[in-house]
Amino acid sequence: MDGGGGWGVGWGVVQDEDSRGRASGRFSRGEGVSSIVIFDIDGVIRDVGGSYRRALADTVEHFTEGAYRPSQWDIDTLKAEGIWNNDWEASQELVYRYFEAQGRSRSVSERESQDATADNAIMLDYEKLVAFFQSRYRGTDPTNWTGYICQEPLLLQPSYLDELTEAGIQWGFFSGATTGSARYILEKRLGLRSPVLVAMEDAPGKPDPTGLLDTIRLLNGADTAPVLYVGDTVADMHTIVHARQVQPDRRWIAVGVLPPHVLETLERRQAYAQTLEQAGAQIVLGNVQELGVEAIEELVRGEE
Repeated sequence: MDGGGGWGVGWGVVQDEDSRGRASGRFSRGEGVSSIVIFDIDGVIRDVGGSYRRALADTVEHFTEGAYRPSQWDIDTLKAEGIWNNDWEASQELVYRYFEAQGRSRSVSERESQDATADNAIMLDYEKLVAFFQSRYRGTDPTNWTGYICQEPLLLQPSYLDELTEAGIQWGFFSGATTGSARYILEKRLGLRSPVLVAMEDAPGKPDPTGLLDTIRLLNGADTAPVLYVGDTVADMHTIVHARQVQPDRRWIAVGVLPPHVLETLERRQAYAQTLEQAGAQIVLGNVQELGVEAIEELVRGEE
């Protein structure tokens, strides 16, 4: 998300006379659609270890007055619960949990905040927390971003998208990132033209599958086409589980990708992969570009 969890993405397109490869549009091909691949963005298209996650840690540290800065492991542990895809909410939750461990309590209503003693209540302004997070992630200038977002490494080559398009594979994006953040990486960094995207403002947060289903509709995806959703978090895998419950007649394939920050040691890779598998991943990859055309076709055949 402008908060959230790798790499590539794509959907086949109708190309203009003067555009090839990563143009905007919809799939149009005589032989029909073989499959649909929808991608998460954070931890899949871009490495957010030094951006979103850094902003999250900065925010928690700031609102605990420097007493606690969560590690990557702390953040992974929280996200493994499957409900903290939004990094603003994850930041708030870690602040709450820190103070609760000190014997303080969170208030669940304005009245409780007023009734609670000043020493015991956790007085946390969510809007101020979000503003601080954004000042780190985007920067302080709303029109000229200079924050951590500018330093995010890309996790795929644009040619990967062309290969999917050429193979007749539809593709799009469903992400918990804000629209501005998602379009910054997709359009400014990757050079995509008006990509099909469902972002934070467009649908309920994961693991609610509404945004995933909306992305498929925007692609005009065939009702019978199998869908692969590629993500790096438990919430991403649970999204497929819930989508399967909504549309049981469609084939749904959950593809997990290991985010860069867990690739440092074999132990962390194995532990994170196991977490994704337990959440529903049918395969876990070390890099999204491992999900090439042949791999997609093999996964689809395996589901027949």
